[in-house]
Amino acid sequence: MNAPDRRVMTDHLDELMTLLAVARLGRYTTAADSLGVNHSTVSRRISSLERVLGGRVMLRGTSGWALTDLGQRAVEAAEKIEEAMGGLTDHEQDHAAFTGTVRLGAPDAYSVHIAAPAMAGLLHRYPQLSIENISATQRARQVRSGLDLEVVVEKPEIRHATASHLTDYALRLYATREYLERNGTPRTASELSAHPLNYYVESILTVDDLDRAVARLPRMRRGVASTNILAHVTATLAGAGIGLLPDYVAQKDPRLHPVLAEEIAHPLSYWAVIRPDAMRNPAVEAVYRALAEAGPAVHTQIAPGFS
Repeated sequence: MNAPDRRVMTDHLDELMTLLAVARLGRYTTAADSLGVNHSTVSRRISSLERVLGGRVMLRGTSGWALTDLGQRAVEAAEKIEEAMGGLTDHEQDHAAFTGTVRLGAPDAYSVHIAAPAMAGLLHRYPQLSIENISATQRARQVRSGLDLEVVVEKPEIRHATASHLTDYALRLYATREYLERNGTPRTASELSAHPLNYYVESILTVDDLDRAVARLPRMRRGVASTNILAHVTATLAGAGIGLLPDYVAQKDPRLHPVLAEEIAHPLSYWAVIRPDAMRNPAVEAVYRALAEAGPAVHTQIAPGFS
C-alpha cells in the first residue's frame, strides 16, 4: 500500500491525528496529554489504524516510538490534512498548535545564559507551552532518549539527525582583581603554571573540543574541578584560581578580569541536533527558531596562533 487512500483519510481522521501526535512527541502518554485523551485511547486508535492500513505504523525502541515506512506515509497524509485545516483557522486559533511540553537538552552555561531568556520570550507569545530544560555537557546522543531538541558543543556526527550551527563563542582565562593582586598577574603563558585552574573534571570530560582547550595551556595546578561550568565561575569569583570560562558568561560580570586576553582564547560553537520526527511538532520548531535567533553578545576575536 503506497499511501492511505482518501476513504481512510476521511473515515479515520482521529486515528491519523493521533499517529501524528505520537510521531511528534515520541511517547503515548505525552501524545495523550496533548490530545486531551488517555493512554488507552491513543493505543486503541493506533491499533485501529494499523488494522485499516494492513501493517505496523510504529515500532517501540529504547528511546520511544519510531515510525515504520508505512507509518511515515500515514504521517505525511496526516500532515497534509493538518495543513489544509490550518488554512481555515485564524491567528489566535493557530496558537493552539503551540501547546504541550518540549524537552530541551543543553550545556549548563548555554541553558542559563542563552536558552532560559529565549524560552521566556517564547512563553510570553505562547503561554500554553511548557519547556523542560535538562542541563548536561556531553556529546550528542545517537538516539532520541526522550529529548525533543539537543544543543551540544562542537559539530556532532550523528545518524538520522541534522546538525545546525547556532552561535560561536570562546573559552578565555579570567580571575578576580583580588586574586591577581594577591597572587600576581601572569604576563606570559609560561607563568600560568604557578596558578590553579578552575575547569572540568578531566577524567570524565567527554567533549573533545573542551578537552583540547586545556591541552593548549601550559600544565597548571588543579583548582576547583567540576562537571558544571557554573561551578567554575563561582570558584573563580571566590578566588580559587584562574577560570577557563565562556567569554559570554564572564564578560557579564565586572568582577572577572581577563588574563592574557591577547594570547589565549579557544574558539567553540554550539550546534542544535534536529531529528525530523521532532521537528514535525510546531512547538519544537518554535523552540529551535527561538534558539537560532538567540546568541551571546560578546567579542569572540581569537588570538593569533591559538585558534
